[in-house]
Amino acid sequence: MIATPKQENYSLFTDGSSIQNPGHAGAGAVLLDPFGTVIFSVGIYLGVATNNVAEYEGLILGAQQSLAYGLLKVSIFADSLLVVNQLKGLWRVKAPALKDYYQRARAILAKFDSWSIGHVYRRFNALADKMANSAAQLGKGGSLSQGTLLTNEDFL
Repeated sequence: MIATPKQENYSLFTDGSSIQNPGHAGAGAVLLDPFGTVIFSVGIYLGVATNNVAEYEGLILGAQQSLAYGLLKVSIFADSLLVVNQLKGLWRVKAPALKDYYQRARAILAKFDSWSIGHVYRRFNALADKMANSAAQLGKGGSLSQGTLLTNEDFL
């Protein structure tokens, strides 16, 4: 049987950025197909938020976009040990401000047939980092309003 794109395992890279923590924040996500081709890269300006909130928002953004693309399976990679280990169930969510983000992330991930999450070093997360940082910087400079979505086409 030939696998359709929706049945194959895609790689989702997510990141968050907060200037001064808390400060102007952005979230980013990049989806790669099994051959390493970029399917989408998105970023969003979050307004003022902490880095941990931005990291969760990056994962939530990427998962939502992946579901909209029709994926059933996804392998998620993030450079936030906090987000990765909380979603794996290895660390408790202690910060009251993060509990809602954790619950939102879990609810979205439950819509996939299967998903996994792993830590990746920042240098291997450059595309998602670029989207998150660009959204934060453009928002700080007033070029982007809160909630505005950036795509890779914005950089062409």
